[in-house]
Amino acid sequence: MTKESSDPEHQRRLPRVLKPIDASGHHEETEMHIKSRPGLAPKPVRPPAVANRQDEPFTLGELTLCTDVRPADWAVSATLPFDWNIVACMLPPVFGAYARLFHPPRITVGGVEQETSWRKVALANGRVPHPGMQWPYITGAWSFFNDEQPGIWSYPPEEGTLPLRQVARLVHLLSPRTTTPERCWFAVWEGFGDLNLPVEDEEIPRVEMPARSMLLLEGPLRAATTSFSDIPWSGRYASLWWPQDRAWCVATDVDLMTTYIGGSPECVAALLADEELEIMEIPVDQRLSWGSDTVNPPPTGKSPW
Repeated sequence: MTKESSDPEHQRRLPRVLKPIDASGHHEETEMHIKSRPGLAPKPVRPPAVANRQDEPFTLGELTLCTDVRPADWAVSATLPFDWNIVACMLPPVFGAYARLFHPPRITVGGVEQETSWRKVALANGRVPHPGMQWPYITGAWSFFNDEQPGIWSYPPEEGTLPLRQVARLVHLLSPRTTTPERCWFAVWEGFGDLNLPVEDEEIPRVEMPARSMLLLEGPLRAATTSFSDIPWSGRYASLWWPQDRAWCVATDVDLMTTYIGGSPECVAALLADEELEIMEIPVDQRLSWGSDTVNPPPTGKSPW
């Protein structure tokens, strides 16, 4: 597997520009970790929430593309403005508890690639693992952002999508926590360059999450493992997904290396107890910026953004 710099999907995706730490090395509270992205701009005015279409529905496996995006209205209306730059900008602040799921870095040992953890990386670098840790802060240097630390990690955490194994594990853990596992909703950011969805069709309504226009699909919870990438070897999974009864909600942003889950305290407790996921409880107002890691020292070197 190649590094991000040579990943065709990353080359096709819109460029990202992040605000670096200030020259003094202090945490900057206004520093943005996720940035507003226009998607496939420019676009004409969107049609109504319900499109009047006579075509056969677009399907992908067990998923059906929606021409009525009103099932997502509850999330759109509850989520906070994008520039707040906190978890509540990605997930509706309506749940009793929240958790942060860390996408695993990978290491090659004896020619075999395997998962490692943020905790192991942090400890190996003399850093403290904690719910607000950020990848450059636990590696210790900006130069390690997409490179490697031999003997510690070979590939950085997946950015912009939750890896398949973790998606499947979440499906297993979240299925008993909803009464509607056969009817769930899956929204995908339209700006990914590798989507196997009709993103060019402007008649299809979008879910207008803060700074993220998304296509919406409906299907059973087990369909969460369906890839939306047209690259056979690449996994691209939903950016936002929830069951019909809204018992929980899962969000992954294009710019982030972690996924966020909101649910009942009992639901989140079940996730925290799982030994196969690296996951920690967080408050809904936790910041998403690099500077949100106020425990570990800032990384050395110059930010690539």
